[in-house]
Amino acid sequence: MEHIIHDEKNGLDYELVGDYYIPCLEAPEAPKVGRFGMLYHDYLRKHKKITCSGLILSGKLKEHIEDVDRQAEEMFSQLADKMKQSEGVTEQLKTKNQMLWVARMNNIRSRATEIVIKEIIYN
Repeated sequence: MEHIIHDEKNGLDYELVGDYYIPCLEAPEAPKVGRFGMLYHDYLRKHKKITCSGLILSGKLKEHIEDVDRQAEEMFSQLADKMKQSEGVTEQLKTKNQMLWVARMNNIRSRATEIVIKEIIYN
């Protein structure tokens, strides 16, 4: 008996395991996304089930989530940079008063994250 056979009808390879041929299946590669992509994927699964199912069936879910994550990260960095400039949070402040700089940066990151989540993730 052959160890691996190929079925022309369905295009799958089968591997001999013991007395049975088991299909050689691979799980699709997980999307490489950050926090915004994971939030968006979770939102799709829980609140936009039809859209999520359509993307899964068309094979475009991974691309879509990666695209949304990229857009969200770009928006986040642009917002954070603009907020830092408008509020005067500079490297000079960081050297003079680190705790104040950390507090302001945490505030800026929180506000930018909140805006991105509202505008891109839950929209």
